[in-house]
Amino acid sequence: MWGKDRTFKELFKVVTQIHKDHMLSRLIIRNYALIENLNISFSERLNILTGETGAGKSIILGALSLLLGQRAEGKSFFNQEKKCVIEGRFSIANYGLDRFFEEKDLDYEAETVLRREITPDGKSRAFINDTPVNLATLRELGSALIDIHSQHATMEINDENFQTLMVDTLAANDILLQKYQENFRKYRNTVARIRRLEEENLQAKNDYDYYQFQFSELELASLQQGEQEQMELELEQLSHAEEIKRAFLGALSLIQDSESNALQSLKESLSYVQAAARYLPSVSPIASRLESVLIELKDLSAELETIEQRTNINEQRSADLNERLTLIYNLENKHRVGSVEDLLVIQQQLSDKLNSISTIDEELLTLKEEAVVLKAELITLSDTLSASRNAVIPDIEEKVKALLTEVGMPNAQLKIENVLLDEDMLNNFGRNKIQFLFSANKGQLPAPMNKVASGGELSRLMLSVKSLISQHIALPTIIFDEIDTGISGEVALKVGRIMERLSQGMQVISITHLPQIASRGENHYFVYKDEQGDKTQSNIVKLSEEERIQEIAKMLSGQNPGESALKNARELLDIGN
Repeated sequence: MWGKDRTFKELFKVVTQIHKDHMLSRLIIRNYALIENLNISFSERLNILTGETGAGKSIILGALSLLLGQRAEGKSFFNQEKKCVIEGRFSIANYGLDRFFEEKDLDYEAETVLRREITPDGKSRAFINDTPVNLATLRELGSALIDIHSQHATMEINDENFQTLMVDTLAANDILLQKYQENFRKYRNTVARIRRLEEENLQAKNDYDYYQFQFSELELASLQQGEQEQMELELEQLSHAEEIKRAFLGALSLIQDSESNALQSLKESLSYVQAAARYLPSVSPIASRLESVLIELKDLSAELETIEQRTNINEQRSADLNERLTLIYNLENKHRVGSVEDLLVIQQQLSDKLNSISTIDEELLTLKEEAVVLKAELITLSDTLSASRNAVIPDIEEKVKALLTEVGMPNAQLKIENVLLDEDMLNNFGRNKIQFLFSANKGQLPAPMNKVASGGELSRLMLSVKSLISQHIALPTIIFDEIDTGISGEVALKVGRIMERLSQGMQVISITHLPQIASRGENHYFVYKDEQGDKTQSNIVKLSEEERIQEIAKMLSGQNPGESALKNARELLDIGN
């Protein structure tokens, strides 16, 4: 299954490169909340979204979340009579997702379209490249395409598998980890096979005596194909032997034994005709025919007499046949079949089962020997992985600390704990338990991030980590939702620079209120409310260079920026050029 762990693994196997295609190329939103019709094309690098609080930035994110498989909570339509449609176009050629599409039986397209439709009555439908899918499938693909990060979101940085894969990525363990995981799959399958065979063996040994009894019973019966039908016919004849003899004797009596038997009558008839033939030559053929009939009747009489003499009343033979047939009928009833041929099939099946039971022990011994060899190889590979991880951890900690300092957290540190587990605790990543420990302040001991890191600290830590990882692999589009809360000035400028560097290897979309970050974007979009008649709707527009200067100046000084603010805005944009 393509679950959370699987997504991480696939992403981390992508060939190291700076991507040429961006992930989310276009987002279309129709009839959702305050949005009537919105169509946005994004840059492949850093995209900035700004606008006043309540203008609709969160609505865009909400629509995007629905597109990525989040359940629709209630109905929120611009027009209550029309359905809501959210569509995203993603360029995915460089992201190794072919296998996902193959497993889900979906058409793979380099530009893949995700679409979500919600009708006014609350019914929801999801599509990938126009093929209907369930929300679970949409979520699985969505998790590989977009990573939405806000201060209050739980990020994969807290996930143990993500932490391990991050270390492996920076340690260039791709080939080694792949070899280990292939061997681990073999080992796991072998162990599973051993368990199944042991269960089968236990059950088989419990059933052995029963199978042996049934087989011996059938074998002792010495069944022969076709014997049932033959015996049933013979028994039928023996049961009616008296009737058969009476019939033959009656026929013989009429032919040869009674006073007016047929043979005597026919002889007399022949004498009369032969006498007439002496005077009437034309009657001679009739005489010849009567003679032939007489001869044939004598032969028939002899055959009837033979058969009658052979027909005997044999009570012992009838008893033997009844006994044999009773045995066969009982066996057929017992095994719920209707013929000797079926019983012979069952006998062969029982023989096969008995033979297989005798070979399970041999197969188990072979599999257990294989498992020992595989486990030894896995331990060697896991030790190599562990050593490689230990070697790169200090460098990761140092680089992350430098990045955290750059984003205004000079006393923060990331400690990576790598514990070597017992040999019996092998898992899909070796036998290491990697845990990220974080400390934001002097004198604070590093602890698990979900216990000590605030939303803002976690956001900047994630920014630093993703910036480091993106130098090695292609990551999904990341969306930062106002992670700049609580920073300003020079720190904000540095955060903007890191985002800009991050966008050199992946698509970044940042919703921000800080001009220092907004100035670093390749594309700048402004979200605003527009009142038309009795309705308010949210719109978005891509800003021109002059419009960007005005917007950033407003972010610096307020609604009516002076020349000084405009100058500062130009300077910030010059930095971004």
